[in-house]
Amino acid sequence: MFEDTRAFSGFFVDDPDRAERFYTDVLGLRVSRDDAMGGMLTLHLAGDRPVLVYPKPDHRPATYTVLNFPVPDIDRAVDELVSRGVRFERYEGMPQDDKGVMRGNGPSIAWFTDPAGNVFSVLQES
Repeated sequence: MFEDTRAFSGFFVDDPDRAERFYTDVLGLRVSRDDAMGGMLTLHLAGDRPVLVYPKPDHRPATYTVLNFPVPDIDRAVDELVSRGVRFERYEGMPQDDKGVMRGNGPSIAWFTDPAGNVFSVLQES
């Protein structure tokens, strides 16, 4: 039924202006905005798969990873993001190194949040 459907995902933020600045200035993503839809954002990712970002005043951050960014060199990606002001999350019980990278349990991965508190990750491409 859906095998040929170009599915896409989305998530909420509390402040689309702040989110847009973070996605463009810090993450370097191409973002478009639809003010007729209350400031809805579209993240334009490689592979032509848009992600919709909806403003929601009573937003609560997602408690799971909403967006994963595979990278060829996780240490370089983490260092670059830190230099841009990103703080990596630390989770109790997760074997993370001093950079916040969890290694040896599948692909190496590190988590950070957007300004709305939604969880994103960078993970080592295999």
